[in-house]
Amino acid sequence: MKLKEFLSVRAIEFDSVNILADPEGLPELQRLGARSIPVLSRGDDWTFAQNLGHVVKFLGLNENAGPVLSPDELVGRMDIFLSAAIRNVRLMPDSEMESQAPGRPRSFRVLSHHIFRIVETFLEVANGAELTHALISTGPSEDMRTFASISAYGETVLNRLRAYWAAKADKTGKETVQTYYGPQMLHELMERTTWHSGQHVRQWFMLLGMHGVTPDRPLGDEAFAKLPMPSSVWDG
Repeated sequence: MKLKEFLSVRAIEFDSVNILADPEGLPELQRLGARSIPVLSRGDDWTFAQNLGHVVKFLGLNENAGPVLSPDELVGRMDIFLSAAIRNVRLMPDSEMESQAPGRPRSFRVLSHHIFRIVETFLEVANGAELTHALISTGPSEDMRTFASISAYGETVLNRLRAYWAAKADKTGKETVQTYYGPQMLHELMERTTWHSGQHVRQWFMLLGMHGVTPDRPLGDEAFAKLPMPSSVWDG
């Protein structure tokens, strides 16, 4: 497994609520002084594993960990993923709203909303907010009680993404944004946002199939090319 794919898997896994199941995990984080995970440690030295460049430097590896796709290409992929989610989230029967996704305590309602919330959070951070666990984990509002209403929310997020990018003069992605794992280049956060949302779209297609629903124009491998996607659709 390549480094970027490995860390993508770790980031997806630590996105769950059971991040400190290991009874020794919290004391070790407190000893190191780390306030978030995933963390890579060696003795008393540690670094956040959310930033691929920091991990490569920490391990002394000779590997290019930067984004392969340009900012414009990444926005294009976000558009593809959100468009696919909009047309496919509404296909799930509303009777499955509280069904649980494999591998973690997350309902279909929360998962479908999270696909769009990831990108909405990116837009908020790009406009000056700090990326926090609480920000990206914000769940659906009480009025989102049908998959059609969640798809409608997704349409608003997609329209905001398109408007943001069309109005942005500097499309290099070199500006710095603030995250819980330290200052990052916008370009790096864009890549993380893109594959994270895309991974959950992959999961949604599989959930539709598991419930006997034929997806509307499912995405092929080309939609995920050059992104550090985990090889598995679900966490290991």
